[in-house]
Amino acid sequence: MFNEFLGLGFVLANFIMLLVMYKFFGKAGLFAWVAMSTILANIQVTKTIEIIGLTATLGNSLYASTFLATDILNEKYGKKEAKKAVWLGFFSLLVMVIVMQFGLKFIPDDSDFAHGSLETIFGLVPQIAIASMIAYLASQHIDVMIFSALRKLFPKDSQFWIRNNGSTLLSQLLDTLIFTSIAFYGVFPFDVWLQIFISTYVLKFIVSLLDTPFGYLAKWITPIDEKKV
Repeated sequence: MFNEFLGLGFVLANFIMLLVMYKFFGKAGLFAWVAMSTILANIQVTKTIEIIGLTATLGNSLYASTFLATDILNEKYGKKEAKKAVWLGFFSLLVMVIVMQFGLKFIPDDSDFAHGSLETIFGLVPQIAIASMIAYLASQHIDVMIFSALRKLFPKDSQFWIRNNGSTLLSQLLDTLIFTSIAFYGVFPFDVWLQIFISTYVLKFIVSLLDTPFGYLAKWITPIDEKKV
């Protein structure tokens, strides 16, 4: 049960840090969170773990937190700001991939001890890198669109949980389908691919449900730079 308890603590820590970033830095803090989390989640995804009886890749909870960040931006500042964060996350990931591929091409000195580890982590198969970027861009834009549509149907503050969960759960399903299809379909037998797809979405589903209370907390937070003097 160690991974389960650690995983729950990690999820809560992610959401708490997100709110702290928002409190102290406002919109800029949420933009920074999306950029950082997108990069870090794609580093963590290189590690596999066993949790709740499933074999899964690390990074799902951190990646899911980017959807909470864009939902907060959409809720409090509008669709335009949420889309800006989505594109920021995409280009942050793209820059990371390009920069690290260049970095790996440099011939290491005889005294170097890090190249092998960096090659393992950042020597991404192009198929996986492309899958990640396409899935991110498609699912995040769908999340913003669904959230905005649900806000018209369920506009009350008390109905935020409908907007948040409805948009995130649907967009995460699309994200998981696109990523696993491009990255793994044809690489593994269909039954193995299906298990990866289901386990990945189940974990994202759980994290998405856990983020709702933090979305309500964000609605009550007034960032320091937005307080009236």
